[in-house]
Amino acid sequence: MSGGGLSQARLDRMREVMAWAVERGDVPGLVALVHRRGETHVAAFGTMVAGGDTPMRRDTIFRIASMTKAITAAAAMILVEECRLRLDDPVDDLLPELADRRVLRRIHAPLDDTVPAERSITMRDVLTFRLGIGAVMAPPGSYPIQRAMDEAGINPGPDGPACGPDEWIKRLGTLPLVHQPGAAWMYHTGADVLGVLIARAAGRPLDEFLRERIFEPLGMKDTGFHLPPEKLDRMPVSYATDPQTGALVRRADPRHGAWGRPPAFPSGGGGPGLVSTADDYLAFCRMMLNKGRYDGGRILSRPAVELMTTDHLTPAQKAGNEVFFGSGGWGFGVAVDSRRDDLATRPGRFGWNGGLGTSAYTDPAEDMVGVLLTQRAMTSPQPPRVFHDFWTSAYAAIED
Repeated sequence: MSGGGLSQARLDRMREVMAWAVERGDVPGLVALVHRRGETHVAAFGTMVAGGDTPMRRDTIFRIASMTKAITAAAAMILVEECRLRLDDPVDDLLPELADRRVLRRIHAPLDDTVPAERSITMRDVLTFRLGIGAVMAPPGSYPIQRAMDEAGINPGPDGPACGPDEWIKRLGTLPLVHQPGAAWMYHTGADVLGVLIARAAGRPLDEFLRERIFEPLGMKDTGFHLPPEKLDRMPVSYATDPQTGALVRRADPRHGAWGRPPAFPSGGGGPGLVSTADDYLAFCRMMLNKGRYDGGRILSRPAVELMTTDHLTPAQKAGNEVFFGSGGWGFGVAVDSRRDDLATRPGRFGWNGGLGTSAYTDPAEDMVGVLLTQRAMTSPQPPRVFHDFWTSAYAAIED
C-alpha cells in the first residue's frame, strides 16, 4: 500500500488500463493523475499528435473547456465574500443588458410569443444555471430560439464567440429567455454571463482577475486563456470523432495558431475556456478539497466552498437534464453527487468534465482528487469509455 492509502498493485493496473485506452485508439494520448492524502500519482501515455512520436508528458498543456466553470465560480465567490457581489441581488446594475426580460411561452414558440419575466435575474440564478437561458438539448435548429442564438453568434459551443464580452452580453440581451428566472437548469450560458459579471464587478478583465486572485497564489503557472510563445509546443493537437465512421479526426480549431494571444471572448464557461496542466488543476482542486486553504493562506472561506459544493437544484429544476448529472445535482460551477450508484460516485463528490476531453473531480470523504486530461472531444454529455475506466480504476485502488 502507498502512503496515500492506495494500492500500488492497483495503481499499476490503472496505468495498464490507461495505456490500453491509447493502444486501442480511444485517444492519441492522455495524462492521468490521482491524489489522495497528500500523495500524488501521475502517468502519461501516448503522443501529442495521433501517429506522431512526441510523447505526452506530465506538463502537457490541455484545453480544459468546461472545467473552467469551477474556477469561474470560485472567482465569483471571492467577490461575494468581499461584498462586491451579493447572491440574491439582481444583476441589472452590472448587466443592464439582462434587465426587463421577456420569456418564451414555450420552448418552440416564435421569438415574439413571450410574457414578462416574473422577476429579475439574480447572481444565484447565474451561478446555478437557472437564469432562464442556455444550451438547448435538441438537434440543431429544432427551435426558433436555437436558430436565433446561432445567428447572434452566442450559442454555446467548444470554440466560443468571435466577439468581445460587451458585445456578447448585448446580443444575449436581445433574445427572450426560455424559462422564467429560477425555474429550470440550462447548461453553460450562466458561466459565460458570470465571467462578464466578474469582470465588471472587479473593474478589470476576467483573465487578469483569475490570474491575480487564483492562478498566481496557487502557483498555476501554466493556466490561462492563452500562452506565451515558448509554451505553445506543449499543447497537443485537438481531435474529434467523425460522426459517420467513428474515426479520430483533427478538429477544425478556430484558435489554432492563435493560442499565443488573448481570445476575443475569455469564456468563463469554457468555450473554449482555459488551458491548464494536470498539476495546475490539482492545485485548484486541492484548495477546494482543503475548504479554501492553500499553503500561502486562503482563496475562499470554508463556508464559501461548502456553499459552492452543495446541490442547489430541486427535482423540478433538474427535470430533463439527468444526462448531465445522473442522480446528483448542481452547485456553483460543479456537479455534486448525491449517492453511491457507481464505484466513482458518492455523496459530496464534486467536479465536472470538459467537452474537449478532460475530467476532474474532488472527493472530500476520501480526501481524494482525480484529473484526467485527453485531447479527444466528447460526443455527448455522457462520459466516454476512457473517463469511466479512469474513475473505476482510480477508486478501485483505494486500499482502506
